Amino acid sequence: MDTQNFNNSTTIIGKDQGDISSVDLVLQNVNKYKFVRDNFFNDNIDEVEVFYPSRMNEVIKPESTNEVQAFLIPDSKVYNFDNTSAELDKSGDNQHKPFIVANTSEATLHHLQNDCIIPVFSKDNEKTIAHQEFIEVVLSAVQKVFPHHSITEPEIRVSHQIKGRIPSAIHKPVKELLEHEKTIYYERMAFIIKVPTITDIVNGNELSLTIGGVRSYNLENLYNKKSLEKFKFFIGFQNQVCMNLCVSSDGFVEDMRVGSSQDLYSKALETIQNYNAELHLMEMKELSQDFLSEHQFAQLIGRSRLYQHLPKSEKQNIPLLNFNDSHINTMAKDYYEDQNFCRNQDGNINLWDVYNLFTQANKSSYIDTFLDRNLNAFEFSKGIQKVLNGNSDYHWFLS
Repeated sequence: MDTQNFNNSTTIIGKDQGDISSVDLVLQNVNKYKFVRDNFFNDNIDEVEVFYPSRMNEVIKPESTNEVQAFLIPDSKVYNFDNTSAELDKSGDNQHKPFIVANTSEATLHHLQNDCIIPVFSKDNEKTIAHQEFIEVVLSAVQKVFPHHSITEPEIRVSHQIKGRIPSAIHKPVKELLEHEKTIYYERMAFIIKVPTITDIVNGNELSLTIGGVRSYNLENLYNKKSLEKFKFFIGFQNQVCMNLCVSSDGFVEDMRVGSSQDLYSKALETIQNYNAELHLMEMKELSQDFLSEHQFAQLIGRSRLYQHLPKSEKQNIPLLNFNDSHINTMAKDYYEDQNFCRNQDGNINLWDVYNLFTQANKSSYIDTFLDRNLNAFEFSKGIQKVLNGNSDYHWFLS
């Protein structure tokens, strides 16, 4: 890794207006492997200090999503672990492409809070940490880390609706059920929150700092007593061109196990603080410097399809590719047709575009596998980059 290039990488905190190539860095002389906590925190966690440019206080051009402070989300009370509370007001709906499609539908925080029941552990009737609690806890952590920044209203996607009815309606035919007699909750939920004032440009695409998570009740044993509950949490970037998420290993916790909202808050805060945003951006920018020829891309597509059917003894010696034939077919189609990440006129395609073909195809994944595949797309793209620049275990995919 070229540490000099890393130290000279573009800051994520913002840029003065004018030509991008001549912009002065706001965070000058950033030490390599510097973490978010070092950029945003003093030693005392209760005295948060954010280094932000003078432009941060200017009026930001509104996005299609509604930018609000962390205490301005509909009909809620953010968990505030400093013993203060903030009422949340109502705001509008998102008007952009969803970050995941698959079998999901859009939901609002108000809907989760007011229309959905909360599952319990059946043997002791202890409640689970509800989807809306997860979102509210993360909002509080984001507000703690970025108190001087606006954030967007959570974009929420849900799937696997579980329907029920209240006891008094047990004998009613379905067509006679009244609305107040129906109960619902969603087995799976994913959400993201953007910090639109923290951005950078990669290969002409604007990226915005994004935080989010996934909750799947199917991963819990709700037929037993209360135990540690499982969450997936990430901090990374979202490509504003296509709404694809960019997730790296140090910004992703695949199996966050917690016993309470306080534990969830602490672990989310720790992940945000430890996230190495500068390194993540540098690695994404480096992807745009390497290209696959049309022949190499065809080789990659073919090998990726063969990978699904390799004998177990052979597959265990090859790095993981967590994408199925449907995803690979989508990538092959988008290589020719995608408006933003298709091949060049000579058939070549850079690895940043290949990476985005992966994350674009990943939008058809179910909620519970979405973040895992998103991370795998990044690790796989870096592996292919190593093949082009030397030895790598990924050479099988281009051989």
